[in-house]
Amino acid sequence: MTLYSENSETVVSMPETKLSPVERSLSWKVATNLLVSFKYAWQGVSYAFRTQRNFRIHVVVGSFAVSLAIALRLAPVELAVIILTCGIVLTLELINTALESVVDLTVEQTYHELAKIAKDCAAAAVLISALIALSVAACLLLPPLWQLLWPQLF
Repeated sequence: MTLYSENSETVVSMPETKLSPVERSLSWKVATNLLVSFKYAWQGVSYAFRTQRNFRIHVVVGSFAVSLAIALRLAPVELAVIILTCGIVLTLELINTALESVVDLTVEQTYHELAKIAKDCAAAAVLISALIALSVAACLLLPPLWQLLWPQLF
């Protein structure tokens, strides 16, 4: 399959896939019940944890931030903000992993500038969310941590 851009200068060649009806029907299989849907979702989380170093880092740092918030007895709203922020980072990391897999499937073993842009932008979304999460954690965790440690220092 060949796709043309609006200005007709760029030609994108997409690999043709020859899937048998059986293989294709399995790709559209719908979960039979809610429990199966959760199983599939958990497989995605498990895959990301096993294969994505950055996902593991985000899980560890997020767990530390939530544990510290609990230990410092932050207000429930502050704790919820930290949990939400960590959840957003993990969610974007999962979306980044999915997008990278789809892009890799599409371009196979070839380099394509648009594939690079897609992957770089998805990674940038994770980076920005992680930096914002760090800022939120600093705003909420540093003041009570400072109050706890300040008398100890002097």
